[in-house]
Amino acid sequence: MAWIRCVGSFSAVTVAGALLMCGCSGSGGQAPSRGTAASQASPGGSPSGSASPSGNLTEDQAERKALIPAAAVGYEKAVKAAVKAVPGSKPVSVELERGADGKPVWKTEVAASDGASSKVPVDVTTGKAGQPRTDTGEDSDDKAKLAARLRKAKVTMYQAAATATGRRKGTVSTAELDDEKGALVWKVDVVTHADWNKTTFDVDVNSGKVLRENVDRD
Repeated sequence: MAWIRCVGSFSAVTVAGALLMCGCSGSGGQAPSRGTAASQASPGGSPSGSASPSGNLTEDQAERKALIPAAAVGYEKAVKAAVKAVPGSKPVSVELERGADGKPVWKTEVAASDGASSKVPVDVTTGKAGQPRTDTGEDSDDKAKLAARLRKAKVTMYQAAATATGRRKGTVSTAELDDEKGALVWKVDVVTHADWNKTTFDVDVNSGKVLRENVDRD
């Protein structure tokens, strides 16, 4: 009888232990599911500001992807339309960006022989130049400096852009006459369609050589 009572006590303890273990596996002690663990882990995640291996684009890359295909008219035709709108002028800069209405537009700047500059918007679909707007904020020194820069530039904007696209196949989105650390250059941006990155070339206005090349992957 003592042996039977011992076995009975042992069975009760075993059952109680089993019930206790079941209770521990409830909501209070439940292990995270496979899906939860996967969502918390992020191995191989892309650094902020760069495209991920899955093909996600950064904000700047997405903007280029939206603007470039929308421009049926290229930079060269846009610049020539602006120059025609201001007779006797030469190109200073051109940039594809969004206008005040949010639509893509070529924003160009041209200057007369005396250095007086005008801003001319050009339609990206028709290539038609808008009304030129003279920069009234320029003083005589500004005009003289710009006129001297344009006279010094033996290499044209078109030639500099051709050099840039010869080095990197893509679409010219910006070209600008600029002073880079004392060197007068044509700064040309070329956007590649495979990844929507932007490569900036500094092309010497005298020799036509590329002084600097920088890839913007943001």
